[in-house]
Amino acid sequence: MPRFLAPSQSWLFGPRVDLAVFAGSALASVALVLAAPWLGAAGDTPPWAWLLLVVCVDVAHVWSTLFRTYLDPGQLRERPGLYLGAPLVAWVVGVLAHQISAGAFWTLFAYVALFHFVRQQYGWVALYTRKARASDLERRLDAAAIYAATVGPVVWWHANLPRAFWWFVEGDFLPGLPPWLGTVALLLHAGVLLTWAGLQLVRVARGEGLQLGKVLLIGATWVTWFGGIVLARDDFTFTVMNVVLHGVPYFALLFRYARGRDGEGDFGVASSILRAGLPGFLLFLVALAFAEELLWDRFIWHERTGLFGGSDWTLSPDLLALVVPLLALPQATHYVLDAFIWKPGREPALLARLGWAPRATREGPTIATSRESAMAIRGGSE
Repeated sequence: MPRFLAPSQSWLFGPRVDLAVFAGSALASVALVLAAPWLGAAGDTPPWAWLLLVVCVDVAHVWSTLFRTYLDPGQLRERPGLYLGAPLVAWVVGVLAHQISAGAFWTLFAYVALFHFVRQQYGWVALYTRKARASDLERRLDAAAIYAATVGPVVWWHANLPRAFWWFVEGDFLPGLPPWLGTVALLLHAGVLLTWAGLQLVRVARGEGLQLGKVLLIGATWVTWFGGIVLARDDFTFTVMNVVLHGVPYFALLFRYARGRDGEGDFGVASSILRAGLPGFLLFLVALAFAEELLWDRFIWHERTGLFGGSDWTLSPDLLALVVPLLALPQATHYVLDAFIWKPGREPALLARLGWAPRATREGPTIATSRESAMAIRGGSE
């Protein structure tokens, strides 16, 4: 009988956590979409779903980057230029874009966010393939599969604008692609994914078996991106499919890192938060996310008075050009910093803090920052 599973499985966090945060996120998303008529969520995202999905998952996961950056006194001492410069540059670029027009700001912001979402999915797959010491051919095909699963539906979306949903605000994506290009994108996306699936069958036939975590991740990515963009007919479906698979694994990554970093000492206020375990970690992030959304609603949107209270504050266009990029700064900084903070070549202890390499001994650094380990996380979560 052909071997169905690879004899040596490669997991990022461990089988239970990997299955929960990747496959579990996709299954939960599908379940919520199927249950939408009974939950009163068909169409626009209802307040309870917005609070759960947007605030508690999407916005909160952005704030979790604090445990890798600004809450760590050691990081602030080592890279002050990065941690001061990233938000400053992001804010200045945002102000300049908003001075052109509010539409220009939201379009720029949407495409930066889209790039971040795509690259994060690629990063997870790169970690799996490199930890499994996959061949160069398999690595390239894995990368092609994840880009096909994400970029294909996005191109189709652009070729079928307007839709019943948008990324941030109505009209943020640029229209103009002909519908036939969307069809071609989906055909190419299907061809790549079928080729990738064929390679998995070949692995089974050869007795090599499947790397289950990686296969489920690529499958989950396809389900949520194709289902959340091509099949979606309302904002609720898009929101569910868009945020859960993106945010939940990132919580796992940052909580794993924070615990590892806390074990070294000198972790400042983060240590106090972590004493309450995962609930304390999540509640801290949700509180920050709620505060951020309160400011957005009171100053800009004025849409959720039942949750945040009413406000008569109306800002002038010049003031909006300063305030909107400022309120967007947590997300913008998250996007920028994630391109720099997951590189073990610069910070060898990173792998040990994540539990992917032995800790350094008193005699000197561990040899676990080998080429394979460094390559693995270098392609890791955006």
